[in-house]
Parts: sequence; C-alpha cells; structure tokens
Amino acid sequence: MNKHLVAVVAWLVTSGSSPCSIGAAIIPVPNGSFESPTTAFVDLNIDSWQKSPKPGWYVEAGGFLWTQLTGTFKNTPPGNYDHIDNCDGDQAIWLFAVPEAGLFQDYDSVDWNDAAPSHQFDARFEVGKTYRLTVGVIAGGGGMSNLASAEISLYYRDAASNRVTVAAAGITNTSTVFSNRTQFVDYSVEARPVRPGDPWANRGIGLQLRSTVGLELQGGYWDFDNVRLSSAEEPAVSLLVAREGTNLRVQWLGAAGWGYQVQRSDELSSWADFGPLLNGTGSSLSTLVPTGDGSSTFLRLLARSPP
Repeated sequence: MNKHLVAVVAWLVTSGSSPCSIGAAIIPVPNGSFESPTTAFVDLNIDSWQKSPKPGWYVEAGGFLWTQLTGTFKNTPPGNYDHIDNCDGDQAIWLFAVPEAGLFQDYDSVDWNDAAPSHQFDARFEVGKTYRLTVGVIAGGGGMSNLASAEISLYYRDAASNRVTVAAAGITNTSTVFSNRTQFVDYSVEARPVRPGDPWANRGIGLQLRSTVGLELQGGYWDFDNVRLSSAEEPAVSLLVAREGTNLRVQWLGAAGWGYQVQRSDELSSWADFGPLLNGTGSSLSTLVPTGDGSSTFLRLLARSPP
C-alpha cells in the first residue's frame, strides 16, 4: 500500500543566539542609546521616550516622585570599579523595580519637552516580516530582590490608542544571569511574521521597557542600554515531494541565514523533529523520509528567522 503523505507548511519563528545579522534590516530607534540629553552625572529627562503614567495607588511621599523612577546616567570612566565595560556610548538609563514603572516609544508618544507627538519614530509592522527587539540589561542595583522581574516588549496602538502587546520577553534577576553590574546582558524578543489579518499589520511599532515586579519584591533598580530593532523578510517556501525508492524526498529552497526544521506527525495532535536543523544558504535543502508501514504521515517545515 502506498503511503499517503500530506505536507503542511508552517512558520514558527524562534529567537536565535547567534550574533550574525544575515538577512536582517536595522530600524533606527530614536535615542536608542540614551545619549540625549547629555548629562555630566544624572538627568531625569529622557529624549524620545515617554514615561509610563503614575498609577493611582502610587503615593509620592518621602521625596520619591514617580518621575524619579527613570532617568539617564553617565557611565563612570574606565578603570573605576563601577565602570560598565560594554556600555554603548557614554550613557544609559535606570529603571526602579517598582510596579508599572517604565518607558515606551511609538509614533504618538511624547517625551519630557514635547507638548505634542513629534512622530519621529515611524516604523510599522509590515506584512511578511519578523521584528526583533534587543536591549542591554543589568540587574541588582540598590539591593534589588532576587527574582525581581522586568519586561521588554513590542506593541501597537489599537483604535482607542491603547498599547497592545504583540510580543514580550520577561527578565528575572538571578545571580546566574546577572553575576556583576559592569556588563550589560542582551535580552531579545521576536514577533512572528506579520500576517495580513493581524490587528497590528501596518500599524506603528511600539517599544516598551517596564518593571513587572510585584509589591512584595519591589526595590532596587535596573539599568538599560542600547535598544536595537531589526526586521527580516519571511522567505516564501514551497515543498516538493517525490518518491525515491521506498522513501520520499522532501525538498525546498533554503533562504540564506534562515534555519529549517522538518517535523513529523501521525495524527496532527503532536509533532516531533525529524532530522537535524538545516541552515539555509540560498540553495536547495532536502530530507529523506521513510514511508514506513503505509499509515498516513504529516510533515511541516518550521523556519527560524536570522537573528
């Protein structure tokens, strides 16, 4: 009996760990390195970024104003015990580990000296593209509690101007990840390829850095730096299936920089990797699938976008 095979093409975009940027386009982020305004020590003002609004529960007592929970600081000179070795430029920001404290930026956001949006950041979620946000992070400042949390995210604004999350990555303070306060650790979040029916398709891109700590763990502060945004085109893929002896040859064109994983299922209820992850080089890729005992087999191709 001939084996009945159904090829299902699906895209699953996962974060890569390689620093390679093949196939990725850099999207400029206004004041992404927090160099403006220039400060000789610290400044509560941050150009191009809007601070999250003060929640009703926060009481500004004892001199701790909501606007003081975020600000810019100048890196110390090389050789100082607290000099941040991989700081991008001369400045970074602090963000206190207090619930709802944060910064965001989009087409309609305002900063400290703008009465109306400048519309400086005009990037949009284009159909067929993936988007990756990467930020340098240091934890543990000011006696921050272990397991205090923060988040970086991509969002869009809905018709009511609400910020709606598209993709987010959590950050947790642990000594394993944050072993010192002199090296930024990169965190990334990637949004899957934009589809025509997605509510965020062709909407303005928003970037957000925020504290997600609960009241029981609040205290201390994070440092953030070097906000980077990139996009990558989703390559079109067609699977060709041909019999090769008692097996089936599955073949496709692998775009350079993308990784491909064939998965197999008998009943579409669960999937398992079939063969190794194959790296695209711009030429044809293929895998040989045994036909087995004649029962139906379903295949899908998962693609990982370039980092």
